[in-house]
Amino acid sequence: MSWFTRFKRVLVGKPIHAKHAHHERLPKVFGLPVFASDALSSVAYASEEILLVLVLASSAALHFLFPVSLWLGVLMIIVAFSYYQTIHAYPKGGGTYLVSTENLGSMAGRTAGAALLIDYVLTVAVSVSSGAAAIASYYAPARPYMVFIAVGAIALITIANLRGAKESGVLFAVPTYTFVALVLGLITTALIGGLSHGHLKPADVTPPPEGFHAVNAFLLLRAFAASCTALTGTEAIADGVQAFRPPEAKNASQTLVMMVVLLLMMFIGVSYVAMHEGIVPIPTEAANYRTVLAQIGQRFFPDWLFLTLQIATAAILFLAANTAFADFPRLCSFVAKDGYLPRQLTSLGDRLVFQNGILLLAGTAIVLVIVYAADTHSLVPLYAMGVFVSFTLSQAGMTAKWYREIARPFRNWKLYVSGFGALVTLIVTGILLLTKFEEGAWLIVVALAVMLGIFALIKRHYLYLAKELSVTPADRLAEVKTTALLLVPRMHRGILQAIAYARSLSTDVRAVHVTLDPDGTGQIKEDWNRFGADMPLVILASPYRSLIEPLIEYIDEALREDPEAVITVIVPQAVPKRWYHGILHNNIAVTLKLALASRKNVVVTNVRYFLK
Repeated sequence: MSWFTRFKRVLVGKPIHAKHAHHERLPKVFGLPVFASDALSSVAYASEEILLVLVLASSAALHFLFPVSLWLGVLMIIVAFSYYQTIHAYPKGGGTYLVSTENLGSMAGRTAGAALLIDYVLTVAVSVSSGAAAIASYYAPARPYMVFIAVGAIALITIANLRGAKESGVLFAVPTYTFVALVLGLITTALIGGLSHGHLKPADVTPPPEGFHAVNAFLLLRAFAASCTALTGTEAIADGVQAFRPPEAKNASQTLVMMVVLLLMMFIGVSYVAMHEGIVPIPTEAANYRTVLAQIGQRFFPDWLFLTLQIATAAILFLAANTAFADFPRLCSFVAKDGYLPRQLTSLGDRLVFQNGILLLAGTAIVLVIVYAADTHSLVPLYAMGVFVSFTLSQAGMTAKWYREIARPFRNWKLYVSGFGALVTLIVTGILLLTKFEEGAWLIVVALAVMLGIFALIKRHYLYLAKELSVTPADRLAEVKTTALLLVPRMHRGILQAIAYARSLSTDVRAVHVTLDPDGTGQIKEDWNRFGADMPLVILASPYRSLIEPLIEYIDEALREDPEAVITVIVPQAVPKRWYHGILHNNIAVTLKLALASRKNVVVTNVRYFLK
């Protein structure tokens, strides 16, 4: 076993046999933290995002927080009910992408898939950045290191997911359920302790440079659009149905209901308490920065319980990224099977997870965190736009499905539920684009166009490849004429095996020596005559002291003489006893393969000899 294999097993665990795949399925108790952590964690920042809009109209407008939260709650129920139907209609998984592709066409499916892939990357970036902010809310000296904290969190979540879905579910269950219990406990404590004192007047807020805004429909729409981040992750369970234990559809749909009930209770509860207690969002750059949830916790919890709440909040915000890690690789595999992403993304790794998709997501999210300096408020305007595009296409696809498959569709409630959901989410998508366009939502439109362009280019390549490699009745096996060129740096015992191998390939075998020192040419000729038998030795002078250039010129000349011949370049390679001895050896084969990669009918191969 190599050192790399040993390291990999320590890091991600031993390989899992394919016959044990069913043991890696998730029960509902672990399915909730794996697939719902993104949605549940939005409680930590969704109410604050509404308040950040409302304070633009002074503290007097903060009483709209609760009504806006109720509007979002209604939308949440509509979206969740639509996905409940999707789970039972598509129990094999695939969710939004499959629904859109089958019922609205390939272009709709690709658009939904691209939008979700972008949203999953943003989910990771926003979640870990929010987790870093929660740490900074309790421990101010950590603020300059928020980027490092966020990147470290991504690395740890990546390792956990590479170990397998079941292990990540066990790992994430405790922080998720602890957060839920603490937030529900906080809301209960606040309601019991706060209602008897009446509503508190919010603190005065500093007016923006352009002055306070008027409380109008556009401002409330902006606040509602800001709250829509709470719906991200709602589709995750429908996309990953096959990760649940049998009966998959039943367990997945019950988990979806559990998620929505908990999310509604926490989000609406936090919004009501924040409005009732006159909580005002504190700017991130302020010395006394606290998130809205942290301000509530500090007000109603004792110090030790407040610390526990902040730890649990940071943990679930970091682990909210796991929803994306659970679904992004699965979605990539569906898109890749249709030829719109690299085929490597369809492969299951040693631990029965789509490891290439996991690594792709981690790398992209880390870049985003670094570019935006782990600033949640800079990332949130980019957030939710993509997921609402996918919501709209998914529900429109379900509407088309019911219309096509039900005998009397206009008498069936399913058609109206999906159709109404599609209409509402389409309107919300328009609101998001309108209200967040100047804040950066236009970047999502550009990113979506770029993703669709990438899909088209990849598909075109695979279609070209299929055409080029398809076997026709006219194709026949052709005779191959081979010329073997054995590279001889100097004569030694390891060359003897390479000579024998070269002779077995072809009758046209030549030894080639590139000389950097003309004075040593006589010695190499003498040694070759003793051991090289009847194989001709070609000596190439290299006045510019390059081993590669003279050899390439010689190969090109041989190809010009016989364009149909296959040139096999044989490079003897020493394999040292210790791996670190390799740095003392010059492995020219790697350089040769790179230099000759674009030449047709040239093969570079190594003949290894092992040093005792």
